[in-house]
Amino acid sequence: MTTAGARGATRLGRLERPAITGVLVREVVNFSSYWRSATFSSTVEPTIYLLAFGFGFGSLVSRVGGYKYVEFVGTGTVATAVLFSSAFPAMFGTFVKYQFQRTYDAILAAPVDTEELVTAEALWIATRAGVYGCVPMLVAIAFGLNPAWGMFAVPLIAFISGFGWACFGITVAAVMKSIDNFSYVTSTVITPLFLVAGTFFPISGLPQWARVAANVNPLYHCVQLVRDASLGALQPADLFHVGVLLAFALLMWRLAIWRLGDRLID
Repeated sequence: MTTAGARGATRLGRLERPAITGVLVREVVNFSSYWRSATFSSTVEPTIYLLAFGFGFGSLVSRVGGYKYVEFVGTGTVATAVLFSSAFPAMFGTFVKYQFQRTYDAILAAPVDTEELVTAEALWIATRAGVYGCVPMLVAIAFGLNPAWGMFAVPLIAFISGFGWACFGITVAAVMKSIDNFSYVTSTVITPLFLVAGTFFPISGLPQWARVAANVNPLYHCVQLVRDASLGALQPADLFHVGVLLAFALLMWRLAIWRLGDRLID
C-alpha cells in the first residue's frame, strides 16, 4: 500500500480537528521565532502608504467620495495590509516548505491530509491578517480618523479576505515551478488588483472597463466593507461585498487543495 493509501486508510473523516490543530500549533510555535520580521514587513509598508498618500495627497485633496482624504485612505489601506500579510507569506512560505524544507512531506506522514494542511495554513495566515490589517486603521485613528463601533467588525472582514488571499498564495506556490516566477504574478495580477480597488481613489472616475474589473476584484470588496464599517455607513449593498469575499475564499480554498495536492504527489 502506498504512503498516501496508508494515510487515507487511517482517516476518520474530513477536516478532523486534531489534525488541523496540530498543524496550527506547529505554525504558532514556529512563528515565535520570526514574528518580529513578519510583523514589520506586513505592517510597515501599508502604514507608509497611509502616511504618504494620506498626508501627501491629503494636503492637496481635502475630500474624496464625501470623506476626508485621510479617512478614505486610512480605511482603504486596511485591505492593503491584509493583502500584504496573507498573499505574499502564503506564496513564499508554501513554496519554501514543500520545495526546500520538505516540511509538508513530514506533516503528511502523520494522519494529516492535504485538505487539512491547506485549511490550517490558510486559517493561521488569515488570523495574522486579521490582526495586521487593523494596524493602518489604528494609525489613522491617531491622525484624525474618528473611532466607530463598526470598527470591531474589521478584524472579521480582514480574516475572511485574508483566508481567500492566503489560499490564492498557496495556489500560486503550487503552480509555479520556480520562486522567481512569483514576480509574474505580482506584476500582472496583484499589482493591478491593488491599484483598481478604490484604496487611494474612488473607482467612479475610472473608465467603464476598469469599473467592471474593480467589481470582480476581491480586494475592492474588502475595501468597501472596511470603509463602510469604519465610517458608520453600512448598508444592504455590503451583503453583496460579504458574499463576494466568501465566494472568493471558498473558490481559492478548493483550488489550493487541488493544486497543492497534485504538486505534493509529483
